[in-house]
Amino acid sequence: MGFDIALLWRAPEVNPITKKARSVPILNPFDPYGRVFFFSWLGFMLAFWAWYTFPPLLSETIAKDINLTTTQVANSNIVSLAATFFLRFVVGPLCDQWGSRNVYAGLLMVGCLPIGMAPLVKDATGLYVCRFFIGVLGATFVPCQVWCTGFFDKNVVGTANAIAGGWGNAGGGLTYVIMPAIFDSFVHDEGMTEHKAWRVTFVVPLVCLLACSISMALLCAESPLGTWSEREQRIRENLATHSLQNQEIADVPGKVTGLRSSEGVLSDEEKGTISGSDKCSGPDNKIELFGREGEASMTKSEAYETAQGETIIKPTIREALPVFMSLQTLFLVCTYGCSFGGELALNAIVSSYFMKNFPHLDQRRAGNYGSIFGFLNFATRPLGGIVSDALYRCTGRNLWSKKLWVTFCGVATGVTLIIVGRVDPSAAEGSSLGLLVGLVALVAIFHELGNGANFGLVPHVHPFANGIVSGATGAGGNLGGVVFAIVFRFMNDGKDYAMALWVIGIMQLGINLAVCWIPPIPKGQIGGR
Repeated sequence: MGFDIALLWRAPEVNPITKKARSVPILNPFDPYGRVFFFSWLGFMLAFWAWYTFPPLLSETIAKDINLTTTQVANSNIVSLAATFFLRFVVGPLCDQWGSRNVYAGLLMVGCLPIGMAPLVKDATGLYVCRFFIGVLGATFVPCQVWCTGFFDKNVVGTANAIAGGWGNAGGGLTYVIMPAIFDSFVHDEGMTEHKAWRVTFVVPLVCLLACSISMALLCAESPLGTWSEREQRIRENLATHSLQNQEIADVPGKVTGLRSSEGVLSDEEKGTISGSDKCSGPDNKIELFGREGEASMTKSEAYETAQGETIIKPTIREALPVFMSLQTLFLVCTYGCSFGGELALNAIVSSYFMKNFPHLDQRRAGNYGSIFGFLNFATRPLGGIVSDALYRCTGRNLWSKKLWVTFCGVATGVTLIIVGRVDPSAAEGSSLGLLVGLVALVAIFHELGNGANFGLVPHVHPFANGIVSGATGAGGNLGGVVFAIVFRFMNDGKDYAMALWVIGIMQLGINLAVCWIPPIPKGQIGGR
């Protein structure tokens, strides 16, 4: 079956048990699912822009104004990423506890405070403190992905997560265009001094964050089942509506573990298809199907498994620890640490790299070239998730296909980083600026494909604890960012970008190959398939 373009705006068919959408109405913000999708990516885009408000102006304007050394600039990049690393671990379980929309809007609101205080920075210490607390905004990635996972079903969740994450990540490109442009406007059009202009520039992201957080809280639902606190009762009611006895399901939605016995749950081959869009998943095996108007058809077995394994529960230490410690979570932490961690570290230095290798570039032009790294997210991260979902459907819902796609992206990223670090085009070597731009774009493409591929797999792993898995994976991304930022910091005191690039490439290649053997989900896991 070909792609139906009307799915981009038509009200989606939904899962009869979870009420998750089976398509993504990207172009219809008036639809409840389309509206959640819109604010998912918009909130993260604004948060990412605000998170990276300093780097476009830091190396030249701000460093000169408050007398920063190259080492202090590199240290501030590490501090910014370190704060987000710790917070992402906490935010994941909070999403499971209070609902991702509430956590999302709250983080945006809290992030307004350090952004509003940024104009008061006067020295390196003030910069470290300010960037540390601005790192709160980097944690919005976790509720962005958990919120999407809660509203979109397994057949499209990789695509939804990848597009929301990719368009949000594009805020890293947005900041390199907008911040220098606003700064130049204040200096040249308003007659402000550089000392004052860079400080006033922070008012713009502050207003945008405030407006988005309020709109998100007022206009969007907590979950497709209604309020977050009532989701378990709604699952039971949906089962009863379809004449399914929830007594037949152990612990619905009670305490669930990802390692429970799967006795009584049919295999993928026995289940048949979930919807007409999954034709390549295999023929229906004449098991009873049910579905009402606007709802997808599914087997009773799938309904039981969905209710039992995919209802998010309030986390306890007893249930959270096995999830944190599982090999599958380790795989995601490592691979996302490489893909998103590499992107974070590179995004912080990319304009400085352009100015170092081609000294004729000014701050604004270097920022424009550097923005390519972020803006590619509009296409490449979504493509990573789209390919992940396509492989999943066309291999009979085999999760190994999603996992191997993650590994391929990680290995390719490592190889391209090594190439860029060894070639290192510069004006001094007689190389063209276009060659460096092209190589940086190639590095960005594989990093961002890997980001989308990772969060195409995340919703399948321990689905009852999606917030915990998403938080751990997201924190892994920041851990990678910190590690790679430290590599940049200690290569000739933060000046040898080329050596740092090929060292990071070797690290990424080794890490991805080291974890490639881990199965995509635990043996016997209920739900997520």
